[in-house]
Amino acid sequence: MRIAVDAMGGDHAPEQIVRGAAAAALEYGIDISLVGLPAAVQPLLDSHPRLQLVPCTQVIGMDEHPAHAVRNKPDSSIAVCARLCKEGRAAGWTSAGNSGAIMAAALLIQGRIRGVERPALGSIVPTQNGFAYFLDVGANVDSKPESMVQFAMM
Repeated sequence: MRIAVDAMGGDHAPEQIVRGAAAAALEYGIDISLVGLPAAVQPLLDSHPRLQLVPCTQVIGMDEHPAHAVRNKPDSSIAVCARLCKEGRAAGWTSAGNSGAIMAAALLIQGRIRGVERPALGSIVPTQNGFAYFLDVGANVDSKPESMVQFAMM
């Protein structure tokens, strides 16, 4: 399975993102496409067989307007991650970047599941018996009961 990872999103990107991706690839036996600026990411890559650099030329900052940034930065690391998933080149994608832009990319690039009005951010939480997966962990400020039912469908 291949997962796309936004190497440019987060407080300590790309260094910590690359480190975490390498650890996840080894621990879970998955392949990872690190999406990032080649000059920033390539020097951090060891010759790890499960890590692949997918170049991008743009980055969406934390202070940028989400939908505007996704529309005006089609080669951003977030937009490229969403496109890799839409094209079937990744089974999923993750980013520690601008959460509004992540939501916008999911809607504008990947589209919605039939019957689901909006995407939801998810989080994996460790439990005594493994892990639990939570949806709607903060990006939707006005979730309605119908939205909660749709999140349950996902």
